[in-house]
Amino acid sequence: MGGIKELIRFIRVGTLDDPDQLPPDVHIFTSTKQPWVNLPASSLAVNEYYDCEKIWTKENFERKKTLMAIVESNKVSK
Repeated sequence: MGGIKELIRFIRVGTLDDPDQLPPDVHIFTSTKQPWVNLPASSLAVNEYYDCEKIWTKENFERKKTLMAIVESNKVSK
């Protein structure tokens, strides 16, 4: 067992007391959004999913690199 999914968790922002504190980096799967959902013109939105190489910041890649190193070290120690 193991892998990166053991190290990360996803929290639905809408479940937080103050969701305005965590605005989205990108809106995904907008091709199936309801017509009454209005996204700001200035926001990044894609029809389906996004290409990490184009969207992620340097910090995103550093975080992934750190997590993957932990995953790999756990595989070796088992």
